[in-house]
Amino acid sequence: MPDGGMAREVMNVDVLVVGAGPAGLAAAIRLKQLAPECSVCVVEKGGEVGAHILSGAVLEPRALDELLPEWRTQEIPFTTPAAEDRFLFLTRTRAFRLPTPPQMHNAGNVVVSLGNVCRWLAQQAEALGVEIYPGFAAAGLLEEAGRIVGITTGDMGIGKSGEPGGNFQPGMELRATYTLFAEGCRGSLSQRLMQRFALREGVDPQTYAIGIKELWEIPAARHQPGLIVHSLGWPLARDSYGGSFLYHFGPNLLSYGFVIGLDYDNPWLSPFEEMQRLKTHPAMRGHFEGGRRISYGARALNEGGLQSIPRLIFPGGALIGDAAGFLNVPKIKGSHAAMKSGMLAAETVAEALAGERPAELARYPERLRASWLWEELSAARNLRPGFAKFGLWGGLVHAALDTYLLRGRAPWTLHHARADHATLRPAADAPRIDYPKPDGTLTFDKLSSVFISNTNHEEDQPAHLHLRDPAAWLPVNWERYASPESRYCPAGVYEAVGVDSGAPRLQINAQNCVHCKTCDIKDPQQNIDWVTPEGGGGPNYPGGM
Repeated sequence: MPDGGMAREVMNVDVLVVGAGPAGLAAAIRLKQLAPECSVCVVEKGGEVGAHILSGAVLEPRALDELLPEWRTQEIPFTTPAAEDRFLFLTRTRAFRLPTPPQMHNAGNVVVSLGNVCRWLAQQAEALGVEIYPGFAAAGLLEEAGRIVGITTGDMGIGKSGEPGGNFQPGMELRATYTLFAEGCRGSLSQRLMQRFALREGVDPQTYAIGIKELWEIPAARHQPGLIVHSLGWPLARDSYGGSFLYHFGPNLLSYGFVIGLDYDNPWLSPFEEMQRLKTHPAMRGHFEGGRRISYGARALNEGGLQSIPRLIFPGGALIGDAAGFLNVPKIKGSHAAMKSGMLAAETVAEALAGERPAELARYPERLRASWLWEELSAARNLRPGFAKFGLWGGLVHAALDTYLLRGRAPWTLHHARADHATLRPAADAPRIDYPKPDGTLTFDKLSSVFISNTNHEEDQPAHLHLRDPAAWLPVNWERYASPESRYCPAGVYEAVGVDSGAPRLQINAQNCVHCKTCDIKDPQQNIDWVTPEGGGGPNYPGGM
């Protein structure tokens, strides 16, 4: 019973999928292909499918070919064949072109609006009979006798005081024989499941990156359809892992992104500011000249790879896609892996529904280990921890050895030593970084960026971000680390106020949140609690974005 004494509506299905990204939609489609009579429901917290996925990704179509071979005969908006790869090492003023690593060759791949790919996948799923409910945030787990039997969706119309308002509507109970969690990186319910069923025991800590992205419309004369540019080096210090990407695609569109590993140790570093100043490099500036920025977003990425994948199954369900962490770091791609994991889970669920489930979904991890996905992740397993262990130059040497000589078959496996929240140095021991002021044409501030993400949260609802222990912020975050959350957040959510008066305190502007989850990962004492806001809240990237 929710607040207000109103009973929840109950809906029963055979299979429930939480999240309408590539993994969740691929799982739903595969299920209906194998078991047409089973009922499949997908819930999505975005206001529409694709609303939380900003345009611009390189898609390796291997999993899509397996799932829907006819996709090549259909038109998916803003799909551009990959044409040319460039891989650059940047100093402050120069760019050196390096050989493109084999994992980053994109021949046969396509540059896409991933949001539009998901919209198209949703159409295919619905044509098969899948029910999709956007605007419904999965807020709680339903468990009976130690088995997950579904989820509850969030209540709507709860006021800031926590009491039901005049438009209160209780969330639903969505009950299922099996529930697949495809929430993406650092999903709220996925994190609870890992704790509840100890799914992370015996594996490395997950390590993450933040990816910050801008979508530009550029003059046709500067547009090179299918051009793919990656860089590393400046502006990052040599002990920080990261780099950039530029994709030319669609009708004069340019997707620009910057990725930095969240294991960095300098609390003065601002991923957003690093992303902005990279655009001023002589090798980068020309891509943007004469263009206009039309959208902005940010999202955390799993970078732990094979060593950090948790146990994937629990009584009543499984983790799929980036909820588990299938990103291939050297490829800088995860959509194909997410889709494949969803398809393999669906195949196992279809068997179980047919009565062949003596060990629940045990064949899902078995299928994964026998698949091309596991082979791919195994070959890539040492690249990310190699950079963490050896730094930029040592990491490059190790990557070359692992890639070109050993071809991913090194007899050793490097490990992730600690979680990202435990890596910061005290602010007094770290060099300050002076970032230039934005010019409003090429470089921008956080608030103008949040504005073009169309981020919105209903004002009269409880804040979905709060401190578990408010008293701990001053002695730890402020006095020891100089409020790193005010810099690592790419949306201006966290602000240290009262500094000039000698009474600093943390102000949380939760309405700015673009749902990147960085604060949930990087806070040095894990004191920030990110809970699911009302369905439909957050960024909104319409079709074409």
